[in-house]
Amino acid sequence: MPESAGMSQQGAPYAAHPGRRAQVWGHRLATIGVLAAVGAAAAFVHRFDPTDRVADPTGACLWHTLTGINGPGCGGTRMFYFLIHADLVQAARHHLVVLLAIPLLVYAFAAWFGRAWFGVALPLPRIAPWMFGVYAVVWLVYAVVLRNLPGAPFSWFAVPDLTP
Repeated sequence: MPESAGMSQQGAPYAAHPGRRAQVWGHRLATIGVLAAVGAAAAFVHRFDPTDRVADPTGACLWHTLTGINGPGCGGTRMFYFLIHADLVQAARHHLVVLLAIPLLVYAFAAWFGRAWFGVALPLPRIAPWMFGVYAVVWLVYAVVLRNLPGAPFSWFAVPDLTP
């Protein structure tokens, strides 16, 4: 890989470019910041169980409180709670469409982390810009329409109101 692409001849990221060391450390610290934020969110959600009816800082879903129906974010905190407890069935029940995106997000983070810390460039999937629009539409239709339809099979995806 040529030096202009960000790698030195020794394979270490930016080692031959002292002026770019701050940029390298900026990326490294950003990866640590993301890990810290996810860790803090996991600790918070683990501490304040969003699946019970106890009043705590996680609170009720604001969308559901205002409209009386499930919205785009309803169940997201509970999905994360079940995910960190390795209960994939309940995580899927509470927010399937977001759960399906998590492997791609984890892979993208791993690619970023590997590049920032080890100079390893994992191949990134090529996603056409229109696919992000399709995902957003599917997310909204699933979250606002399908989860609010009565009866089977959609009732399984309905997020129960746990307002204390």
